[in-house]
Amino acid sequence: MKNIQSLSVGVFLALVQFAHGEISAQLAEASKPLIEGVPEVAVVRLQMLLKQNLSEPDWRAVAERLVQAMLAVNQSTDALQLLADARLRQSPSADFWRAQLLASSRREAEALPLYRQIAADNNSDLRMDALFGAAEMLRALGRTDEALQSFSALFRDPRWNVRAQLRAAELYLEKSDGVNARRLLEKVQPASIAEKKERHFLRGRLETVLHRPDRAIAIFESVLKNPEGATHETLTATLFALADAHLQLKTPETGDDALENFIEHRPSDVDLARIFAKLDELYRAEQKPSRAELERWTRDPAEPRRAFAQWYLARFDLRLGRRDRALEYFAALRRTHPQLPVLAAALLELAQLELEDRHFGEALKVLNEAISLRPESAVMDRAKALAAEIQYHAKQFDAATAAFEQIGHSDSTLASLAMFNAALSWLQKGDETRFLADAEEFENKSKDDKSGADLRLEAGLMEAAKGDGRATDSLRNFLRDFPGAERASEAWVALAELAFHATPPRIDEARKDLARAAESKPTATARERTDYLTIWLEDATSGSESKVIELTKRFIQQHESSSLIASVRMKLGEMYYRAEDFANAETQFELLAEQNSSGPFTERALFFAGESAMASMAAQSLDRALVLFDRVVHLNGELKWAARNEQAVIERKLGKPQDALVLYDEVLSGAARPGEKREAICGKGDISFELAASDPPQYQRAIEAYDKLASDKDAPAQWRNQALFKKGLCLEKKGDRAGALASFYAVLEEGARPERPHEFFWFYKAGFNASQLLEADAKWESAAAIYEKLAAAGGTRSDEARERLDRLRLEHFLRQE
Repeated sequence: MKNIQSLSVGVFLALVQFAHGEISAQLAEASKPLIEGVPEVAVVRLQMLLKQNLSEPDWRAVAERLVQAMLAVNQSTDALQLLADARLRQSPSADFWRAQLLASSRREAEALPLYRQIAADNNSDLRMDALFGAAEMLRALGRTDEALQSFSALFRDPRWNVRAQLRAAELYLEKSDGVNARRLLEKVQPASIAEKKERHFLRGRLETVLHRPDRAIAIFESVLKNPEGATHETLTATLFALADAHLQLKTPETGDDALENFIEHRPSDVDLARIFAKLDELYRAEQKPSRAELERWTRDPAEPRRAFAQWYLARFDLRLGRRDRALEYFAALRRTHPQLPVLAAALLELAQLELEDRHFGEALKVLNEAISLRPESAVMDRAKALAAEIQYHAKQFDAATAAFEQIGHSDSTLASLAMFNAALSWLQKGDETRFLADAEEFENKSKDDKSGADLRLEAGLMEAAKGDGRATDSLRNFLRDFPGAERASEAWVALAELAFHATPPRIDEARKDLARAAESKPTATARERTDYLTIWLEDATSGSESKVIELTKRFIQQHESSSLIASVRMKLGEMYYRAEDFANAETQFELLAEQNSSGPFTERALFFAGESAMASMAAQSLDRALVLFDRVVHLNGELKWAARNEQAVIERKLGKPQDALVLYDEVLSGAARPGEKREAICGKGDISFELAASDPPQYQRAIEAYDKLASDKDAPAQWRNQALFKKGLCLEKKGDRAGALASFYAVLEEGARPERPHEFFWFYKAGFNASQLLEADAKWESAAAIYEKLAAAGGTRSDEARERLDRLRLEHFLRQE
């Protein structure tokens, strides 16, 4: 069956030419899963395409392709029924497909004359395909010499010569004829990764016959020297593995050759960014790296190689301290670079240099160019954050504040830092300049040492509060100049806070600074700040949950009038929640809401009180959670619709799906954010899925909800993939296994799109479910193809997929392609 499938894939180009116009593109798209090794999905798509109002030639082209896909999934009965259609009886290729079906049914003796009949027709477009099929039948019938003769007739055919030579070599190996096998293997030049893998396999057998098993490394090197046909992933993985090996052996000078050769011959490769980055890693490890190749590529107009060479030559020169030359290469890159998103990172590096040189206007222009390339989200966030930093340093505080807050309110990994910087910008917009100017003037005119010390301390504390890099020096200078100052303890606490808030936090240094504060006759302010910081220091220490709870309770008792109480009580509630003490967590959150009814924590406190009640096992806890979430809703804040969604979840737990549906509809008709509406759509689908256990028509309603969610082009990948996965479950429950497989497979296709951020949870669930469906139907080859996709994804379950793939190959004697 394996060989027949390969044969069928091989005739795709010969068949698709019969389709014309728009149907040709649709046929190619519908057939793509077959080429990718998952013919079950192709069957579903081609059947849908066949139902369209097609002209007879187009119908015949689609039908023949559908027969091919059906053949690949062993749907022989359906394929024969389709071949019986009068429109296909007049098709010149009908006998070919009948031969294919007979071959797939292991009726080689019946298939052989049909193949030979087609092969004898010099006018048939399928003549060579049929000749290969005939040779395969002869091989299966044990008529080795005749099979070799048929394969030999294909040695000069441009499309079949590689497959024919590989098959002939295999036959020679079966005859223990190592001489002829080696002759063919040395002669054959595979054009695809599958053929290369097969050649590797046959070479291994040859080495076994010749009692020389130690040739794996030579085969490996040949992949890089003769890469034709290997997948892009195989080549890059080989390059990186070789480079890493040389780095480990401390021979980077040798390891860079393969990378330079790859770049030389593939100046526009889609993965050139990673290749250059790895080459730069080798250059950094070399004692005397050569810049010759980089310089030569900068003079070659081939893109994007020239742009990357300019970028990495700039880095090269920066490492050598040649800043002016680096800026020249960056300038050249900026003038001529292609419009590739990946090059935005290079422009960010240039903008950073311009910022360091205090060329704020130029730095912002460079960043705008980087943003116009529409890079991936992580680079885009870095660009926006750097733009805000430039505006901050340029004293454009209004613009900086707005930019920092925009990032801070996003889900960016830089959100926390951006909000901190937004706070700094607000402080800068206050009276700091006047304060520092007046303080400096007062210190110059006044001879009051205590007042002068207090002003110096206030200046340092303000810098510390703003995160100014000068704060540490200012505070240490204050302690040096005024060692006996009454407020020295406050300076030590501020230094401890700076150490704690550093990136990464300097925990030990912070503890030492707090100890010095305790030795310096701490003021009431210093004691309060010390007790507060100690909570966070312990919270940053693994396994200190009980101690954090004790410290927060003590703080509340000892500093009941502190402005920090709300923050501390929020932390106490959080710690109880993390300890799964939901009753106490709920109590703390409710106390916070009551004591600070108009404070910034009120809405969050009520929301998390509801979450705590939901998680509690106590009687009536769900009813209490409903009330708490209702209070959140009436606050009409940012958590309103999230609270409604939580209420819907509770109603489902209480066995009231209709009440849950009403709540979800309210979210969908309200001013909820897109993410909250997606949750509601998904929730409605889930309810229909649950109701379908006793009311099967509900599966269709669930599918409609999941389809709506999956069609949301702006939805994050996890929502689209979840919807497609759950749709697949519905189809499976309805007995539509083919549709379920197609839905699961669509998740894998989403994950393969380079412009989409990768989402692994639903990706793997869909992939494993698809594979299990295929395995349950004994579709071993197709299941293996799915597992290969999962293993290559590089996520947390790739190893599991690889293990299943290896097991499948061993148990069912599948070849690795």
